[in-house]
Amino acid sequence: MEIIRKRAYARAGLLGNPSDGYNGKTISIIVRNFWAEAVLYEWDSVDIIQARDDRVRFRSIYDLTQDVQLHGYYGGIRLIKATIKRFVDYCRQRSLALHDRNFSVRYETTIPRQVGLAGSSAIIVATLRCLMDFYGIRIPLEQQPSFVLSVETEELGISAGLQDRVIQSYEGMVYMDFDKLAERVVDGITCYAYERLDPALLPPIYIAYHHALSEPTETFHSDIRSRYACGEPSVVRAMQHFAVLAVQGRAALCSRDAEKLSALIDENFNTRRGIYNLPDWQIRMVETARQCGASAKFAGSGGAIIGVYQDEAMFNKICERMAEIGSKTIKPIVT
Repeated sequence: MEIIRKRAYARAGLLGNPSDGYNGKTISIIVRNFWAEAVLYEWDSVDIIQARDDRVRFRSIYDLTQDVQLHGYYGGIRLIKATIKRFVDYCRQRSLALHDRNFSVRYETTIPRQVGLAGSSAIIVATLRCLMDFYGIRIPLEQQPSFVLSVETEELGISAGLQDRVIQSYEGMVYMDFDKLAERVVDGITCYAYERLDPALLPPIYIAYHHALSEPTETFHSDIRSRYACGEPSVVRAMQHFAVLAVQGRAALCSRDAEKLSALIDENFNTRRGIYNLPDWQIRMVETARQCGASAKFAGSGGAIIGVYQDEAMFNKICERMAEIGSKTIKPIVT
């Protein structure tokens, strides 16, 4: 029996986020330290096997309440179901025949949940890769991010942008231009301009995350989206500025100007702080890293930060100080 096993990795926004949901520009990196894996094999019925994180049994009502506070109401089952449904729709709309063999699919993930490292979209990307192999259907790479986004926004009603799905599909480091001028429709799917950048251009970077305190991404972004839609000047200006920071960051990377890149990372967070009502513990993470001499900004929606450090002594200091406030620090593996 053939077993199809596919992984997708965590990601971190280096610059420009959260402008990806607002026709902005971003730079993201893949983080191979953490992954989501989908495993699919032929079966006599279509079975989605519950994962460890999809809990339905609790020690008490207080245990259930704590689980919801930490992880929200939803696990990976809904993501897999929505991916399968969207895949079938994609094939039907293009008259792509699917064989009649059934399958069993399960997933597991090591990505810290709801700290902005894109754990949900990683499950979708890994599942999609399994489905494409099982049915012998290849969705072009440039279309895959938009497909994955549609699973979340159209099937599940989750507020999200393309950034996570682009970097998890392309991997490595990618500069993304979501401007309307870069928009094009390929086989009925909206695509944008994605440029691969050499990860070797990166200076020493760290990621720190706090997995005990978190909130769902859709909760974090909901207020900003409505304020942007209403044309609130401060929000509109901030989104435009995030895009400028990404453009400048690309130039800094290409010229290997680590000092400039570090300053842009700090400015990205400072701009974000001006329009978001951020939890104190998230601000404390950024301030702690900066007190060590490093730059710092959110890697995603909050709960994880990313920045540039200078040397091993500084990295060790970041690790020590982050541990004191309940956060773990890693060097991201970017390839």
